[in-house]
Amino acid sequence: MPFVRISLLRGKPHDYLEALSENVHRALTETFDVPADDRFQAIHQHDPGELIFDRAYLGGPRSDDFVVIAVTAGKLRGTEVKKAFYRRVVELLGRSPGIRPEDVMIIITTTHSDEWSFGHGEVSIMENTPPMLSPGGQP
Repeated sequence: MPFVRISLLRGKPHDYLEALSENVHRALTETFDVPADDRFQAIHQHDPGELIFDRAYLGGPRSDDFVVIAVTAGKLRGTEVKKAFYRRVVELLGRSPGIRPEDVMIIITTTHSDEWSFGHGEVSIMENTPPMLSPGGQP
């Protein structure tokens, strides 16, 4: 149930954004134990001066193709799973839409399952809790 925010400079064509979205999701499904239909993303495009990044700090040099991928996840993953995810994202984005590894920054934040509501103003997933019953006694 991750939510992914993808930030980059404005000006990329639709097919670039589509490949970016698709390949981030593909990496999640292949390495991060995410179901194929669990896809929630927001792509934020910024004008120059609105996405501030150091072009050389820890891993540069970065270009104007720099992209930040912020994953908010509802369950913990081990370090090896995270490393596999980082590698797979960079590999897939290198193929399409053609982003250099130096231009990919990934941040993972983990929350508790009761901090998610997918609709109806209700907690969507509660670990170790039986399903809520409707007034008629049905789950």
